[in-house]
Amino acid sequence: MPPAKPVPTGPRAASRPTLRDVARTLGVSVATVSNAYNRPDQLSEDLRDRILAAARDLGYQGPDPLARSLRRGRTGVLGVVYDAPLDYAFADPAAALFLGSVTRAVQDRDLNVLLLAAPHDPQADATLAVRNASVDGFIVYCAAEGSPLLRAVLDRALPTVLVDQDPQAGSAHVGIDDAGGARAAAAHLLDLGHRQLGVLCLELADDRHRGAVSPARETRVAYRTTAQRIRGYRAAMAAHPDATLHLMEAGQNTPADGEALTLDLLRAHPEVTGVVCMSDVLAQGALRAAATLGLRVPGDLSVIGYDDLPSSGALNLTTVWQPTPDKGAAVGAAILALLDGQEPAPVTLPTRLVVRGSTAPPSLPAGSPA
Repeated sequence: MPPAKPVPTGPRAASRPTLRDVARTLGVSVATVSNAYNRPDQLSEDLRDRILAAARDLGYQGPDPLARSLRRGRTGVLGVVYDAPLDYAFADPAAALFLGSVTRAVQDRDLNVLLLAAPHDPQADATLAVRNASVDGFIVYCAAEGSPLLRAVLDRALPTVLVDQDPQAGSAHVGIDDAGGARAAAAHLLDLGHRQLGVLCLELADDRHRGAVSPARETRVAYRTTAQRIRGYRAAMAAHPDATLHLMEAGQNTPADGEALTLDLLRAHPEVTGVVCMSDVLAQGALRAAATLGLRVPGDLSVIGYDDLPSSGALNLTTVWQPTPDKGAAVGAAILALLDGQEPAPVTLPTRLVVRGSTAPPSLPAGSPA
């Protein structure tokens, strides 16, 4: 190989060095330099090391990622659409577990994950990030049915996996038996003798409402997960016409919201002896509220969560287990299949009730005032 040529000086030296500059410096072809970055197995180790060293000396940073992705027709990035602010995604342990399992499922294919969350400002255009994202496909997690965010994803017509959403034509679907798990939770309390039950619901719509759920609002529920779990609770209640269900909606899935809702619920309905929660996070708040009111759990108030987070065992919390790592793995497999031109079958994973020490028969006769 001929000796390296002098590094260019003058006006051109002030501009950004290019792959062609590296080739000219070493006296090799542009294709050879390109191979050093894109097909290193085509070069000897010594030649590749010399090329990379010359590139560093010139200040060449490598091929432009955007231009390379355009040539390949792939970006190597998957967009995970989360219909809530970014900090909310990281504060929700179940969401963090899910995102971690998705990442593990796709990382061996050299794919990265871009989290596309809704803005804090409800007046901001939530679809902008989706419309402008340079991604190979989408994973939609926790979007309201019919929301502009979901429509923006479907309009892109890229490979898409819907998680815990209503199925849509052209998209893959992965979910859990939400209704079955909720039904088992409510049935457990009813079998113990509880007849006045409170429900701490996840959001019914994307308007950040918090408080009691009216019958009219319940008919307009926009989140599949919430709708399915309410359906499960009500299915269990159908066998007990003497039982009553009191729905309360969280503005956010946080312990603080769970605590505030439980306090409001028990002050408005002191006859309630059991609370079923749509998440373990909300159940943590219910436990705090019971302590604030001086109520014994489960002697005065039984509490059931949903998710079976790693912390729930230490809290001795009765809860509904869902296979969050398996769900993430199934989503990863589905998006990889779509990228390979396949059509994966819909996946619905099981749930089951895990009975621990936060539930027991009511200490007062059903319906008696507290």
